[in-house]
Amino acid sequence: MRTKPVKTVVGGLALLCVLGTAIALGSALTGPGGGKEAGANAPTTTGPAKGQAPDNAPGGGPAMRIDGPDGPVTPNEITSFTAHLQTLAPAPDNIGNNWAQGHSGQAAKAMGRVYEISHDPAILDRMIGFCDALLAERNDLAPSPVGQHTLWTGKIDPAWPNNVTTHPIGTGGEQGDPVGHLGNCARQILRTPAIWHHRVPTGDPHRYGATYLDRAKKYVAEADVAVDTHILARLLDVSHGNRQYFAADSPYQGGKPVPWNQQMMFDYGFSNLAIAHQILGDDAQRVARYDQLVKASANWFFSTTRKYTDPAGKPAYDWGYSPSRSTGEDSNHGSLDCAGMYQLYLTGRYGITPAMMTPLADMFVDVMTKGPHQYAGRVNGTNGRGHGSPTGYLRDGFLPLAEFRPDAYHAMLTNALPGGGTTNIGSFSEALMLKGRRSHHH
Repeated sequence: MRTKPVKTVVGGLALLCVLGTAIALGSALTGPGGGKEAGANAPTTTGPAKGQAPDNAPGGGPAMRIDGPDGPVTPNEITSFTAHLQTLAPAPDNIGNNWAQGHSGQAAKAMGRVYEISHDPAILDRMIGFCDALLAERNDLAPSPVGQHTLWTGKIDPAWPNNVTTHPIGTGGEQGDPVGHLGNCARQILRTPAIWHHRVPTGDPHRYGATYLDRAKKYVAEADVAVDTHILARLLDVSHGNRQYFAADSPYQGGKPVPWNQQMMFDYGFSNLAIAHQILGDDAQRVARYDQLVKASANWFFSTTRKYTDPAGKPAYDWGYSPSRSTGEDSNHGSLDCAGMYQLYLTGRYGITPAMMTPLADMFVDVMTKGPHQYAGRVNGTNGRGHGSPTGYLRDGFLPLAEFRPDAYHAMLTNALPGGGTTNIGSFSEALMLKGRRSHHH
């Protein structure tokens, strides 16, 4: 008996994070402000870093399974995803980047992606539960020992520190993802007006709003507080044509341009909030400001990448870890760069075209892919150490690029979901998104 397809809401795929990496993507940050952890989409045999399990570790949860690479997303696939969600619990804090590229950050982005595909209320309610926990863990709202820490700014700022044992306690790009999760969840609610005045069935334990609309407004307002009082007030210097630099007095990369993967985190937050405010129609100036910041970031990236002809005769990109470097971005952070840019592409807001995205796909397919389950450690096809080491698995941040290389779609999906299943929630949600978009376009 044929499985009935799920109605794919392509318009709802306008934005992921996803994504997630944040799209659940891999280790996002390096340094005292951003932390350092193992790649989030490494195979389960990869050992954890800093005591944290790799993000696709089974964790007792069932594998999510895809019915096949072609055709519409099916009810079986959505059921597989929701069954896996039931085994997950929100992290108790952001230590080790739990809410950035850790387990809970991956899950939050994945829930947003799959809700856009399915409009399954159980997924949205689960996402709300995660965002309730996330907001309650913000430094200025949470009691000690999770919160009430004086940060490098000298204040108990509205932020999510990833390490409270350092002095001073620094912050970095990881601050973008929690804001993005709140904005993304609000956006999902706001794009579903039929539920606005219904009470959230899971309750309101933190008094963030009894109805879906109340909850969305609370998430947006509190995300704005984090942006206004910490991210733009102290952490970022955007006085250089809206380009993102860390503040001169930041203990983490003070005065330096923000690395691309971390810009993608901030952009995830800004873009989701811009869309949410636009739907609410409550602050046109804020919408314009957030869009200006994201547009400047995207333009900066594409203006600094080196375009060349790859071995297959196609245009490809090479770039570095940050705007101050011109080559050799490692595969771990490169996957985050690509996934973040794909998130922005899906919004249709920032002038990013398929022609601009295709050289990223050509880079991965023609340059980084060395053979079945063999991938170079850097985007220029070379190998290094650490994050730049070659891998035998496909980092899920590169998976969305299959949209621009349909000839590689089946191979990439098979490598990401060997045997048709995975416990990596990022890979699975990306696969469903790609499958749904591909089915619609066909």
